[in-house]
Amino acid sequence: MTTAFDDAFICDSVPAEFMDRLWAAGWRHFGRYFFRYSAQPDRLGGTQTITPLRIDIASCTFTKSQRRVLRKNADLRHDIVPTRLDDDIRAMFQRHKERFTHNVPDALESFLGPDPENGPCECRMLRVFSGEHPVAVSFFDVGQQAASSVYGVFEPEFAKRSPGILTILLEIEHCRANGLRWLYPGYATHESSAYDYKKQFRGLEKLDWASGEWQKHHPA
Repeated sequence: MTTAFDDAFICDSVPAEFMDRLWAAGWRHFGRYFFRYSAQPDRLGGTQTITPLRIDIASCTFTKSQRRVLRKNADLRHDIVPTRLDDDIRAMFQRHKERFTHNVPDALESFLGPDPENGPCECRMLRVFSGEHPVAVSFFDVGQQAASSVYGVFEPEFAKRSPGILTILLEIEHCRANGLRWLYPGYATHESSAYDYKKQFRGLEKLDWASGEWQKHHPA
């Protein structure tokens, strides 16, 4: 049985190639705060096993339902630009977080740090527009050979369009177009949880904490 651990450190700047190594070892970060942990308590007083995930871009093909999400949103346009928070994005976040009933986040800066355009690594944002108005924004870091999803927000009235899935699909396409090998969509849990949608991508791998090796994960 793997011993549970909870590690963290603070760093102002990390080179792209070293970000790749950190992600491959199960690390994530919110701003300057880097962390990895192998377990967390659940809402019923039990324990959930944390499962770091990554998507092999070369072997990732979209499922029928994922292609349906792309078609449903074909009327929307998107762009990818360096991350820069503004009042409109912060207001969208405030509307977005009303969906949560527990562990409600305070602000986008909780995930991105106070100054994401200045590190600790390159952070880009993917903006989805209906007309001239952004209706979804996701944030992802870029290393030398990999990218890592950080957080995503969307306008509640667009929830039926599956904007969270849409932005991950667009991030995958961006990684493929730019020759990146991996996309890290973040942590899920071995047990069933709200993060199970991350397990539905083809080309998915999971990190075995005991061996430090990545293993193929087959979506249910």
